[in-house]
Amino acid sequence: MGEIVKEYSNGELTIVWKPKKCIHSGICVKTLPKVYNPDKKPWIEIENATTEQLKDQVSKCPSGALSYYMSDKNDQEEKSLETKVEVLPNGPLLIYGTLKVKDKQGNIETKNKTTAFCRCGSSGNKPYCDGTHTEINFRD
Repeated sequence: MGEIVKEYSNGELTIVWKPKKCIHSGICVKTLPKVYNPDKKPWIEIENATTEQLKDQVSKCPSGALSYYMSDKNDQEEKSLETKVEVLPNGPLLIYGTLKVKDKQGNIETKNKTTAFCRCGSSGNKPYCDGTHTEINFRD
């Protein structure tokens, strides 16, 4: 069975949601509660925010479950972002900015957003956090 991928568009921007990547940090719901409501179907109501608000919020998604692309072909360039590191109490290591991540098979992926790396050692999606720290009651 393939990966579930859902898309939500406002005509200018399309949000892509990959539920298997989500670590349920709640940043999306806290940042734009009128857009993201897990109690509704569909849970993303993209029309309740501006394109700039959506881009800003999606860039803060620590798991990469949310991403976006622009409809305008002239707005496809990637921005290089300043790199910043934040250790979340009892949670992942958040890296903000542009990163090149090389996996154990040697594949390189460029990340231009917030990325959550596992600190508890129990993620099933290493090196990325998958939210397992909550299940195992990781404390640090």
